[in-house]
This record gives sequence, structure tokens and C-alpha cells, in this order.
Amino acid sequence: MTSDSSNPRYSVIVPAYNEAEWLPECLSAAREAMQAVNLEGEVVVVDNNSTDTTAEIARQMGARVVCEPINQISRARNAGAKAARSQYLVFVDADTRLPPPVLAEAIANLDSGECCGGGATVAFDRPLTGLMKQLLRLWHWLAHRYGLAAGCFVYCRRDAFDAIGGFSERVFASEEVWFSRQLGRWGKQQGKPFRLIDTQSVVTSSRKLDHPLSVHVALLLALLFPPAVYSRRLCNVWYKRRPRLRREPSQANQDEAPQAQQSSSGHTAHEENH
Repeated sequence: MTSDSSNPRYSVIVPAYNEAEWLPECLSAAREAMQAVNLEGEVVVVDNNSTDTTAEIARQMGARVVCEPINQISRARNAGAKAARSQYLVFVDADTRLPPPVLAEAIANLDSGECCGGGATVAFDRPLTGLMKQLLRLWHWLAHRYGLAAGCFVYCRRDAFDAIGGFSERVFASEEVWFSRQLGRWGKQQGKPFRLIDTQSVVTSSRKLDHPLSVHVALLLALLFPPAVYSRRLCNVWYKRRPRLRREPSQANQDEAPQAQQSSSGHTAHEENH
């Protein structure tokens, strides 16, 4: 359920830079998902120095809006966590739709006291082909193997977030990978494992795939020259906003999400052991 209470139990945090076209769908899906959770929650949108109507749309849709003037994803996530009034933090990208079962499982994991946080498998809003389809499969294998959350959906306890210092502000991309590894190590020390939800996937935009050459170059650069993530210019594909291409509704790539792997407690889990 949603709440205007000053003491929500969890916060859905949405970093947003010029996301006026995508934000309404994200917030509508988040509100619907929150109705399925039997705890009070809040929505915090971080306006990351937008030049469009992102902030106005967020306010009109009932979100609490905070501003982060420096245009950097990790700074926006950290600003949202700082503004959040709860002990459970759920980060959702503005071009991502959060299904009710995913949010419910994330909050249940955190509320059990036996989980530090985690992520979820990812589906795109249109079918993938070729190299991108294989890359998604590879990502899901890596996520399960090493306990990694995709940036479009990350959840964690506040004490874990504070203990590891939040998202690294030294990088302009891949901050979720650094964060996941630190979160997993903290969770292992505390006996609260990292859990990847794969009973259902979050659905995220395939907008970057409309310019595949840019994506391929950026990925290769990050793989072959890791220091590239420290450069805003070299990570520009993650920050550039182009007009949204309208498509006919299609089945998201749910078939690309791995089958659920249940732990003995009935939750999907990855225990950090590296």
C-alpha cells in the first residue's frame, strides 16, 4: 500500500533525468505494485537536473521529488536514499515497470531479516534477437553466479546501504555492479545473503537498442578498457536522451529470464561466496 505517513516501511526510489515520456508508466506500475504490499511505502523521484517536465509529472502523480543537480546516475540514487524515510530501499529506473510480485518478494525478503538485498532478472519491452539476446542470457548467468543486480532494479536494507557507502560516485556507469559486490560481501559477513528474484522479471525499456552501434561500442570499451566508466564522455550512451519511438504493444522477453531457483526457505537466493 502507498502512504503519506512520515514513517513508511519502504521507499521506491526513481532516479530521473529528462524522463517525461517514460516516467508516467514507471510510476503507475510502481503504485500498482505497492498496492499488493501490506506495508506502508513511499515513492521518491530524484530529478537529476532535468530540462523537461520530469519533476512536474512526478509531483502530479503523487511522488515526493528531490533534486540532484549533478547529472550522474550514482549521485541521483544516493540522493534518493538520503531523502528516503524508510529502512528498506528499492531503486527502480524511470524506464522500468515493476511487477507486483517482484516488489512483494523484495519487501518480504528484506522484512524477513534474513536478506541484505538483491536484484531481479530483466525482460525487455520487445523481443530481442541476435547478439543482444545472447548478451541478456549471459547477464542472467553472471547475475546468478556472482550475485549481481541490474541497474534498473536494486533493493537493499538501509543499514547495508549506509555500511557500504551507497553507490560509487567515482563511476558514470556500472555503479550497480560495484554496489552488488559490496552488498553481497556485507551480507555474507552479517549472515544475510544477497537474493536475486527470478520468479518474475522487471520489464525495462529497450530504447538503447534503437542505436545498437553505440551500445556495442560502449560495452566493448567498458570490457576492454574498464577505466572508461570513470569518464562521463565515454559513458554518454547512458545519459543521452532521444525521443521515444512508439511501437505496437508486444510480449516482453519473459522467456529470457532463467527459471526460478528456489532456496530451502522458498525464496530465490544467491549467497555471496566469493
